Amino acid sequence: MKRIALVSLGCAKNLIDSEMMLAMFPPEHYILSSSPEGADLIIVNTCAFIASAKEESLQTVFSLAQYGAKIAVVGCLAQRYFKQLQEELQEADLIVPIKDYAELSSRLNELLGSDDIVPMNPLRRVISTSPYSAYLRISEGCDNFCAFCAIPLIRGRFASRPFGEIIEEAKDLKHRGVKEISLISQDTTCYGKDFESHKPDIVDLLKALDEMGFYSIRLLYLYPSEISDDLIRFIASSKSVSHYFDIPVQCAGDHLLGLMKRHVTQKGTEELLNSIRSLCPDAVLRTTLIAGFPGETEEDVELTLAFLDQIQFDHMGCFTYSPEEGTSGAAMKNQIPEEVKIARRDRLMKKQRKISYLRNKARIGDVYEGLVVGKREDGTYLFRCIWNAPDDIDGSFYFKSDAPLQEGDVCRVKVTGAFAYDLEGVRVD
Repeated sequence: MKRIALVSLGCAKNLIDSEMMLAMFPPEHYILSSSPEGADLIIVNTCAFIASAKEESLQTVFSLAQYGAKIAVVGCLAQRYFKQLQEELQEADLIVPIKDYAELSSRLNELLGSDDIVPMNPLRRVISTSPYSAYLRISEGCDNFCAFCAIPLIRGRFASRPFGEIIEEAKDLKHRGVKEISLISQDTTCYGKDFESHKPDIVDLLKALDEMGFYSIRLLYLYPSEISDDLIRFIASSKSVSHYFDIPVQCAGDHLLGLMKRHVTQKGTEELLNSIRSLCPDAVLRTTLIAGFPGETEEDVELTLAFLDQIQFDHMGCFTYSPEEGTSGAAMKNQIPEEVKIARRDRLMKKQRKISYLRNKARIGDVYEGLVVGKREDGTYLFRCIWNAPDDIDGSFYFKSDAPLQEGDVCRVKVTGAFAYDLEGVRVD
């Protein structure tokens, strides 16, 4: 039996592709291995979102070459730089861009001299996350064309996944014992906008999923201008949709928002976030910022700092701007020196650290219900609830329990301590 190893880099959307790839190999003929050692084939599912991701993808391929296996390079790097990689990446035996995934099985069969590798199928995945938690992709591509983002150049224009197919996959996940699903796409709130009459939309989809009995449904990557009051009201009243809003705002101030080609104003964003807190008072707000976009001024930074003070996000991540070829931002004048980008990012993160600590401190004494997601060496457990999302994008919530627990168990935890990014607590009956 041939041994197959796969390395998945980048985001959860890439991870879903990787899970579909693993399902291409019939278990009666192939062994899926978590180690590249002794593998006959290593698949590297690459990322090309920013420069550091490209570098990580290439270094991963270089380091895996030592094992002597056949190497297939797929994913976003293969999509963006296919010709260049074919010419220069001698370590790769096969390079398949995303647009050619329909041919991936035949190309791999040819590479391995086999005939039993089956085509990728969105309804056939090897779930690589914890058995109680899985991602569910609802669309592909993006039509926003923000000045800093290469996703439309890699993944193409926005396309909603067929409603019936999503429901079928959700039923399968539920049947497998998955308790928690996270809906992902490049633009989650835009679901259904490309359908006739724009229906079914994201609210219709959530209503259908909400009736299926999942313990938790979480939405990730919500573009601010597409979040409607109807969506907020449904989330607030639903049985299982988490009151967690992941809204990457990138910056504050209309000058910088305009340069970034964001389809929203600072006032519009403020009104949206105030509406969320009004209609869903226990909402947890998360955002992402970019520091050092071309043309960013000190005034722009001060506006964003003031915006953070005003909104008081529960969680915030900040990246320094990375010029990506093909995007309008990369061609702009007034590029910011790297050291200035880093200094501005650090100022934004310092501000958020204080905000996060105060918001976490205010949670002391609160009780949350959620899932046990791990156990540390010191015997304390890790917890996921409304406060934190999968993938370690937020802080950790760890707690003590007198009774033994298993991953995936549902329990209630009282917050007893708070830090800048983490919470600690104790299990309560």
